[in-house]
Amino acid sequence: MKKLRVLVVVHSSLVPPETLEGHSEKEIEEWRTEYDVTTTLRQSGHDVRCLGVLDSLTEMRLAIAEWKPDIVFNLLEEFNGIVTYDQHVVAYLELLRQPYTGCNPRGLLLSRDKPLSKQLLSFHRIPSPRFAVIRRGARVHVPQKLHFPLFVKSATEDASLGIAQASVVEDAARLKERVAFMHEQIGSDALVEEFIEGRELYVGVMGNARLTRLPVWEMVFGTMPDSLAAIATRKVKWDKGYQSKYGISTRAAEDLPPAVLGQLDKLSRRIFQVLGLSGYARMDFRVTADGRVYALEANANPNLEATEDFAESGRAAGISYPELLERLMALGLSYRAEWR
Repeated sequence: MKKLRVLVVVHSSLVPPETLEGHSEKEIEEWRTEYDVTTTLRQSGHDVRCLGVLDSLTEMRLAIAEWKPDIVFNLLEEFNGIVTYDQHVVAYLELLRQPYTGCNPRGLLLSRDKPLSKQLLSFHRIPSPRFAVIRRGARVHVPQKLHFPLFVKSATEDASLGIAQASVVEDAARLKERVAFMHEQIGSDALVEEFIEGRELYVGVMGNARLTRLPVWEMVFGTMPDSLAAIATRKVKWDKGYQSKYGISTRAAEDLPPAVLGQLDKLSRRIFQVLGLSGYARMDFRVTADGRVYALEANANPNLEATEDFAESGRAAGISYPELLERLMALGLSYRAEWR
């Protein structure tokens, strides 16, 4: 790819330094993705500027008007602390006729709203755990037609926010406790779904009209005791000490039956299309011991840290990290927004 002017847009607290020297491991973990992306793009020869965004788009509008970037590399996951508002930033880029990486506003809206996305999956007969939504302020009751154990999570938040061992509940009393926690502590409606015991698999997809499916990745729960549910809690996903203690890791999924692999491929592509996604996404699945595949959710614009699942699965497909970022920019430049 030719040399591009790339405006990397990040949260205002995550603008990375020029070097890792002098920074603690804890500090680096906060903005590791932003550092990996900006540094790699510069090493690839691109002219890169990084812009922090919090609760105003004025600085971004001025940077686009004055510098005229070829593409905005979008690493925002929220706007003013609200996860579902990132779609509005992307919509604003489209109004400015500014190419960008990642998912379009409609795909972000549908995938971020987990109850709505699950309704769409159900309509298109894509297997997913049965679910119910308990809104804030509503009386908590055991949803009809759902069977314990149940899994309680936020209807909108991502990155496993609010997910812990207590999220898997076995009776009505614990269900009420966890829903109250979601309403009061997380400030979110509660999504309650039947808990599916099985392997947790992740499938990366890239593309707009034509899609590329990356190798299937798996969350391996290591030596976690049987008394703990094998779920991707916040500690499992982000606490390196906890991961080391139990040998928790992610890796290429092994020994998947051809029929299951075929289902994962078909469903990943179908979900990408049903939710109107573009750019890149990661689909989360559970596969039971008898080979039944359940779609859990779709994650538009997943983590792009060089050592995270999406990039690692790209390497397994023969796509280096610099090449992966180039591909995502090429997809952004070729995406046909409505104004085109």
